[in-house]
Amino acid sequence: MERREREAVLWEGVPRENVRRERAELRAADELAESPLVGKPLRRRYRNFLAAVDSYVVSGGGPLPWMLRLRMIEDLTADHLRRLEDAYVEHLGDPTGWECTVLAWDFYAVNELIDKHNRYFPIETRLPMDPRTRDFVLVNGKPYTRGFLGAAWALERFPPEPLVE
Repeated sequence: MERREREAVLWEGVPRENVRRERAELRAADELAESPLVGKPLRRRYRNFLAAVDSYVVSGGGPLPWMLRLRMIEDLTADHLRRLEDAYVEHLGDPTGWECTVLAWDFYAVNELIDKHNRYFPIETRLPMDPRTRDFVLVNGKPYTRGFLGAAWALERFPPEPLVE
């Protein structure tokens, strides 16, 4: 008696689950038995790429320069906003004094970092180019460049005349 007939006799009258799967496994085992590769080790599949040296260096070095620079820009911007808010409170009711304070405000350090970011970010992150616009692709739907801070930026956030509702 063949193997299939023996199994059929043993399970007569008993409901079984996964009959399709069992049949497929039996078919696959029969096909595999006839294969010339049975019992031989399969050849190794090698990847089509080699890990680049810079990826090894980056993997253990912590945050990348552009990450540190963006964090520093955000921290300095928050610091400027906090200090501008304190100065704004002192100059309430004195619009000309406020404008003079803002015009004399020093944004040099943060603007230097923003300039470096705008210049080096696409290179450091290997940002791809968009062939249609001939510019770098958008990052999260926005351009990667950051605007410089200055008197106009500060006066936009803290107008000389308080808004009255």
